[in-house]
Amino acid sequence: MCRNIRTLRPPYAEQVSEDDMRAAALQYVRKVSGFHTPAAHNRHAFDHAVDDVAHATAELLASLQVRGRSG
Repeated sequence: MCRNIRTLRPPYAEQVSEDDMRAAALQYVRKVSGFHTPAAHNRHAFDHAVDDVAHATAELLASLQVRGRSG
């Protein structure tokens, strides 16, 4: 479970998909919660957190400005 979340912004990643952002969100929530797979009674909270983190990641990447790059 303890793999690194990779950087998702240019120049480290040119193409970032929703799947990439969701995978990073899932890894983050797993790490913070301590659960690789939550019990049924925690599934909703776990899935909701993954959705929220993925959404926040998308907003962050959309609003970052990388200096020294054209485009």
